[in-house]
Amino acid sequence: MIDVELRETIAAGIKRAQRHGDLPSFDVPADIPVEHPRQVDMGDYATPVCMQLARYARMAPVAIAAALVRYMKLPEYIAEATVAHPGFINFRLSERWLAEQVNAILSAGESLGQLDLGEGTRVQVEYVSANPTGPLHMGSARNAVLGDSLAAVLQSAGYDVQREYYVNDAGSRMQVFYQTAYARYAQAFGRDFPVPEDGYHGAYMVDLGQQLADQLGDALLALDPGEATPRVGALALESVIAQARDDLAAMGVHYDCWFSEASLYADGQFDAIMSLLRQGGYLDVHDGAVWFTATQLGGSKDEVIVRSDGSPGYFASDIAYHYNKFVERRFDRVIDVWGADHQGHVPRMNHMMEALGLDPSRLTLVLYQLVTLKRGGEIVRLSKRTGDMITLREVIDEVGPDAMRYFLLSRSADSQMEFDLDLAVAQSDENPVYYIQYAHARLSSILRHAIELSDSEADVSLLTHPAELTLIRRMIQLPEIIQLAAEQLAPHHLAYYAYELASDVHAFYRDCRVVSSDPADRAVGSARIRLVRACQAVLRRVLEIMGMTAPDTM
Repeated sequence: MIDVELRETIAAGIKRAQRHGDLPSFDVPADIPVEHPRQVDMGDYATPVCMQLARYARMAPVAIAAALVRYMKLPEYIAEATVAHPGFINFRLSERWLAEQVNAILSAGESLGQLDLGEGTRVQVEYVSANPTGPLHMGSARNAVLGDSLAAVLQSAGYDVQREYYVNDAGSRMQVFYQTAYARYAQAFGRDFPVPEDGYHGAYMVDLGQQLADQLGDALLALDPGEATPRVGALALESVIAQARDDLAAMGVHYDCWFSEASLYADGQFDAIMSLLRQGGYLDVHDGAVWFTATQLGGSKDEVIVRSDGSPGYFASDIAYHYNKFVERRFDRVIDVWGADHQGHVPRMNHMMEALGLDPSRLTLVLYQLVTLKRGGEIVRLSKRTGDMITLREVIDEVGPDAMRYFLLSRSADSQMEFDLDLAVAQSDENPVYYIQYAHARLSSILRHAIELSDSEADVSLLTHPAELTLIRRMIQLPEIIQLAAEQLAPHHLAYYAYELASDVHAFYRDCRVVSSDPADRAVGSARIRLVRACQAVLRRVLEIMGMTAPDTM
C-alpha cells in the first residue's frame, strides 16, 4: 500500500528534520494526508501536510516542504520528491519500478487485490430483507446490489463476512398476507371469498392463488377457513421466498443465511430480551402497552415494544434480532442496509445497543436513496405486463444482471439516481457497462491474435510508452480502491475505478501495437503481452468484486 508507506516516510522525515534542528518540536500528525494530484504531470502522489504544519512550526509551508524533502528517505519505488507552491510535496513513481509491477500482479494469482485490513473480524451484512408478501420489486434492487457488493469488498479486505436475508414472517401483516392468499386460492375455484380490505390486491396474488390451487387441489376448501388459512398461507410464504431466492440469484446475489423473524418468538429469545431490558430499567408500562424508555438514553421519545393487544411491535423484533446477532451469534460488527426512509430509526437503534450493553459503533446502518426508472426520457412507474408494480425480475430480464449491478452501484448510496433502461442495453461507448466489458474483450482479443508471442521471458523494462505506464499506474491502484471502499462502506468507488481502468485500456489499445510483423518488435510485443495479461487479471478482479462477468468476446 503505497499511500500507507508514504505516510510513514513523511512522518519519519518530520522527526529527522526536528532532530537536526531544521524543524521545531511539535507532535507529528497521526493522520498524514496522501492523495493523487488532480494534474497528472504533478506526480503520482502528493501531500498537503506542510500547509497543516505551518501553524505549529511557525514557518512557511514551502520551507517546511523543503526541509522534509531533504530528510525523507524515499522508498525505492519513488523516483523523486519535489516541492510545489504553496507547500505541496509531490512524489513521482520510478518508471522502472512501475514496469516491474506487471510481474508482481501476475505473481499474485488468486490473492490479487486481497488485503488483511479486517484481520478476520466477523462481520454480518444484512440486506434486502423485504417483507415476504409478494415478488421483489425494483425498490429492492439497489439494496441487493449495495449489500452484496459491500460484502464482497469486505471479504476482499480481509473480513470474515456472512450475508443474511431477514425474513419478516411474523406479525400482523403476515396474517393479512395469509388471509389474502387463502382468498385468492378460494377464488381460483370460483368461490366468492373476499380479499381483506387491508390485504394485498396486486395482480401477483391472483397468480399465486392459481398456483396454490394447482398445487393443493380443492381439498382445503372443505375445511373451516380459520383452519385452512394458515396451511395455505404457509405454502404461499414458501413460494414467495423461493421466488425471491431465484430472482436474487439471477443477478448473482446469494446468502449464507435466511433468518426467520418468527424464530425469535418460538425459542424464548424475545422473553429473555424483555427480562434483560426490565432488569436494566428500560421498560415502562402505560396506556396498556409496554414501552422501551429510549428517553433515558437521550432519545426524543419512547418506543412501543408490546402493543396494547399483547402483540410485539416492530421495534421488538429489531431488539431481539440484533441481540441474536451480537450476543447469540457473536458477530463483531453488523451492517444493515436500509432505505433512506428509515433515517429516523437510526437514533433508536443506537439507544437499543446501549440498553443491551453493546457498543453502538459495532452497528452500522447504511442508508440508500431510491431509484427512478426511465425509458425514452420518461419515468416508468408501472409494469407493462401487469399494470402493477415493476418487479426486480422484469428489469433483470430486460437489461441483464451486469447492467443492473453496475448502474445501481455507479452512484454513492446517499445519492438519488435515475436508471436509464435504454442506456443500459445500448451497444455503444455511451453505456459504461459495454465500455468496461469491451475493454476486457479487447484484451482477450489481443491474446488470441498474439498466440505465437511468448511472454515467459519478457523484459518488462521495455514498457516505457506513456500509455503503458498510465495503464500500470491505474492497475496498481486496485488495493487502494478496495481499502477505500471497505473503510467508507462505499462500493461505488469500484464502479468509478473500473471505468477509469477501461478508459486506460482503450487508450493503450489505440496507441500501442502488440503484434507486429517486424522481428525487431518481438521483444516489445512480448512485454506488452505480459502487460495485457496482468491488466486483464486486474480488470477481471474488480468486475468480480462488483458481481459482474468479464466476457472474452463481444
